Amino acid sequence: MNNLAFVTYEEQYLDQVRQTYNYYVANTTVSFDLELCSREGMRQLIEPVSPLYRSFVILWDGQYAGYVLMTQHKKKAAFQVTAEITIYLDQAFTGRGIGKAAVPFLEQLARESGIHSLVAAICSENEGSLKLFGKQGYVQCAHYREVAYKFDRWLDLICLQKILR
Repeated sequence: MNNLAFVTYEEQYLDQVRQTYNYYVANTTVSFDLELCSREGMRQLIEPVSPLYRSFVILWDGQYAGYVLMTQHKKKAAFQVTAEITIYLDQAFTGRGIGKAAVPFLEQLARESGIHSLVAAICSENEGSLKLFGKQGYVQCAHYREVAYKFDRWLDLICLQKILR
């Protein structure tokens, strides 16, 4: 694999992160958003709500390739032992094994932060992500049927989980 790096998100990457996310909003069911994200909206999505959660930009040979998030799963205090993880890749960098490297990176970060359980919430149409997480030991813990409506069709949400040891 080429030189892959995960660097802490900084404001200088905001427009690239927003462009990546908005591609998925406009063209796929990967995101359940219906409207393109503004700069301020993206800032709110990517900037962690506490030091427990983190956001990283993915660099491939020094070039922006996407971003990963470890975010709050639920707002109640008892849920601080669980985080949700998300991976968004720039279209030019899909299919290169970056996701396969990103998941263990996030898991290690979670362990270092005292996180016990990780959750990935994925549209049932996103077969690539479902396979990626399945191969990394995540198991389906929920299947919410027809909970979203986008592109004139009902969408299911599948949640996968991994208990970290």
